[in-house]
Amino acid sequence: MSEIIMDTNILCSGLYSASGASFKILEHLAAGRIRLALSTPLLFEYEDVLKRNQTKLNLLDEDIDVVLDNLCAFSRFQKVYFLWRPYLPDAKDDLVLELAVAAKVKTVVTHNLKDFVGIDKFGVEAIVPKTLLERL
Repeated sequence: MSEIIMDTNILCSGLYSASGASFKILEHLAAGRIRLALSTPLLFEYEDVLKRNQTKLNLLDEDIDVVLDNLCAFSRFQKVYFLWRPYLPDAKDDLVLELAVAAKVKTVVTHNLKDFVGIDKFGVEAIVPKTLLERL
């Protein structure tokens, strides 16, 4: 089974539209065909972004809480003891990289490949959702 780190934009895209590759990744996660590695900082990032965009996503606070609870239920939690900051241009992306390194996960799924340039030095690759689905 593949294990991934999911950038926040994948979660938002998957919740926004049921017709795209991001939604299919969420379906694979829920079905147990992909495993998600998660940290507390990344979970808080998910919550913050989803709640700021809840009108656009047409979700209530309670809906977002259910989504996050479900993500937690089928994720492997990883504590992050070493911070690589600042490495990437955006500190929010650094927390994704730090989780990947700590969890020994080789794949970050994101819509923003340019934000993760250079992570190959850590043995991690950034791919778009379509690429992940092609590999499954």
